[in-house]
Amino acid sequence: MRYVAIGDSFTEGVGDELPDGRVRGWADLVAQGWADATGETIEYANLAIRGKLVWPIVEQQLEPALALGPTHLSFNGGGNDMLRPRTSLAHVVEAFDRVIARCDEEGVQLILLSGANPAQIPLSSVVQRRGDLLSAGVVARIADRPDILRALNWPDRELSTPGYWSEDRLHMNARGHHRVAARVLSSLGLEPPAAWWSLPPIADAARPRGAAYYRDHVGPWVRRRLTGTSSGDDRVAKHPDWVDVAPLGS
Repeated sequence: MRYVAIGDSFTEGVGDELPDGRVRGWADLVAQGWADATGETIEYANLAIRGKLVWPIVEQQLEPALALGPTHLSFNGGGNDMLRPRTSLAHVVEAFDRVIARCDEEGVQLILLSGANPAQIPLSSVVQRRGDLLSAGVVARIADRPDILRALNWPDRELSTPGYWSEDRLHMNARGHHRVAARVLSSLGLEPPAAWWSLPPIADAARPRGAAYYRDHVGPWVRRRLTGTSSGDDRVAKHPDWVDVAPLGS
């Protein structure tokens, strides 16, 4: 199997940082879980870059991903778009149409994900409303496409609770990424490790609150919006070409 992932910080794995500073995330976990479940080496690439809006994901990542000749491609986008005040959700849904059409043309199995609901961020009610509309729009588009694999995280209320999120409240922690990986593996017809659905809670005593939270996390986000910059500027994909993921213990 040759599996490639495209998307933004959700798919890059932000929030699931390893002790050596590397970012892991659900897509890395899926590749490893897939290899372990089948006993076969999986070829894996990840072109996702944090901060990307949905159309730049499609325009910059989709064709390079398909050029690798994958058997499976996972796609998620729109999370950053929902945080912009004048986002056209219909335009976001059209990006999903483009990915679906290109995967059909290339004979690639599409795995479609919705992101998790960051219910603890400021203005969460606005994000909730937009996320509900976006999720409904995408699900309606694929209602007659049982061949498209679905890993829908937006409706998962458990995943929206604080214990699955990092200190910025916008990105999932390792616990959240494992739960998403379990859902993706299940969509593939594989049995994920049972523990992945709900790892033990991560201590949150050091999480910034009140003014500290706004200074450390909200302020930098606002500055990027005002300056027209992105957290993904000048970053490159962590796995732009195939890496072999062998079953553990092989």
